[in-house]
Amino acid sequence: MTGTRQLPQTTTARTRARAGAGLLLAGALLTGCGAEPGEIPLSEIRADPPSATPTPAPEPAVAAPTAGSVAVAAAHTRPNGLIAGRVFLDDRRTTSALFTVAPDGSGERRLTQPPAQTRDDHPDWSPDGTTLVFDRTTGESAGRIWTIGADGENARQLGPLCEAGAADCANEQETTPAFSPDGKQIAFSRTWGTADPASNQSQFSDLYAMSPDGTNVQRLTFLTNDKPYSGYVTNPAWSPDGKQIVFSYQTSATGQPANSRALYVVNADGTGLHLLTPWELRAGDRASWSPDGTQIVFTTYPAGPDNAPGGGIYTVHPDGTAIGALTPGPSDAYYGAASYSPDGTSIAFTQAPANGSTELFTMKSDGSNVAPLTKTPESWEGRPSWGTAQAPS
Repeated sequence: MTGTRQLPQTTTARTRARAGAGLLLAGALLTGCGAEPGEIPLSEIRADPPSATPTPAPEPAVAAPTAGSVAVAAAHTRPNGLIAGRVFLDDRRTTSALFTVAPDGSGERRLTQPPAQTRDDHPDWSPDGTTLVFDRTTGESAGRIWTIGADGENARQLGPLCEAGAADCANEQETTPAFSPDGKQIAFSRTWGTADPASNQSQFSDLYAMSPDGTNVQRLTFLTNDKPYSGYVTNPAWSPDGKQIVFSYQTSATGQPANSRALYVVNADGTGLHLLTPWELRAGDRASWSPDGTQIVFTTYPAGPDNAPGGGIYTVHPDGTAIGALTPGPSDAYYGAASYSPDGTSIAFTQAPANGSTELFTMKSDGSNVAPLTKTPESWEGRPSWGTAQAPS
């Protein structure tokens, strides 16, 4: 099966990834939909080679400077700009918007204007600081990916990438998007298939990438391909050189291990999948690479209900070595997602006291000098993404 599948022309055509030249196609892997020759269901787009079984983390190598390493070094000198985040707008936390705030806590500004019972979440800055990509979900419709300018203008939806009624698009959602360092791709989580109301679990969930206009969709992981209802793949983040993506995998009651979570790393072409953090550490949410590519900061979550205290913020080398805690433990606080500053000297993160609401904080990259960034306990602010955009004059 080769060729490019064109979706129905009800909206702008969405070009699927082309078979060959680094892609392998397996016949009717998930849906048995019997696609016509030249048609490639989105669920069948497979990286070359398939990497459903994690491979050991590669040993770090010392190499001469390359164009990519020079680019990473240049990124390390970028100025620290606005921090984007998510803020709830109602007491029941059914409606949330995006906001931006300066690194000193000044100039907090609401960026999106969602309808009631709509959640704007998981913001991520474009490398040039002009655009945020995020997901928008409601209780009645699927999650979709949107972009908006740093000034709050020109909000628009990308996709949906599937047409309603397609066999491989049932209950589909596209969430937790992240820009690549060159701005030419967006990695995201895609879930689809029959839903299990009892476990609140979708049949399939894996990592995808696409162009910023919603075309050239490629599937990167196959963690749930042969294990339906086994877990959720979410929250990708690109390495500074654009060669790797770290993401979170949270298993269900039928996953292995059951009801746990960890971080994985995969190459940008879908090869080289490997486990980054041990399952017993329970790492999750969106991780963040240091601008020089030597560290990944991430958050851990104890077993039990959401927002339970006892986790922490850690760092790890991209090869899985040298895991270290930045926050004190054992802790009676709740910690959420963390994000490196563009210059790598600081980290923005989410924290809440036991039974309290979340706020944004900052600290030095070694865990020192913790300081509150927001002070609005009624709003449950979180999900920081630190970019280069400067505050409007």
